[in-house]
Amino acid sequence: MRRILFSKTGDAIWISHLDLMRVLQRAFRRAGLLLRHTEGFNPHAFVSLALPLSVGTESRCEILEFDLAEGQEAGDLVARLNRALPAGIRCLASYEGGRKFRDLAQLEVRVLLQYDGGVPSGAAASIEALLTGPSLPVEKKSKSGWTVADIRPMILRASAAQADGTTVAVRARICAQNPSLNPDLLARAVAAHRPELAPDFAKSFREEVYAADGALFR
Repeated sequence: MRRILFSKTGDAIWISHLDLMRVLQRAFRRAGLLLRHTEGFNPHAFVSLALPLSVGTESRCEILEFDLAEGQEAGDLVARLNRALPAGIRCLASYEGGRKFRDLAQLEVRVLLQYDGGVPSGAAASIEALLTGPSLPVEKKSKSGWTVADIRPMILRASAAQADGTTVAVRARICAQNPSLNPDLLARAVAAHRPELAPDFAKSFREEVYAADGALFR
């Protein structure tokens, strides 16, 4: 199985997981690259994403695993795909094999907290203290409805710094799977526990993916 590393930015962040899978498969067809399919009445392409990405989150470290049909040559796959992909989705690299998806354990993320009236005094230090404190209960949605969970054990490290007059940038290493933490919950935690520092707008970014041993995941 081969893999591509790709980014999802700009307006493409609003493409859902299922639609993204369709976009990528169409790009392979447009690039003249035939994917291997299952046999039977309703064949499916051998493609899978390492970790579903929440709508609205930007990423520069998405990984798609796929298998080309017999006789297909990867060749200049990156260039061919980029000519077929829509704006905001760009193939960064292609390679053979890699670690099992189940070994993907950590995400390096960035969350920008934006304040229309300017960053409140001492906000960055207060937010960092909150995210690195002993516990951090946050209301989150589960399959059975809304529940309160302590997300602090899923934050491996975190820091916050004022980026400019209206923005605080939070950087964190968080759990990616079993359990997983949506980086959007970091902004929700700030609003819940420090309402005076609740941002007017927040945006999340995936920066990189790692295995449990801290090694770069590919």
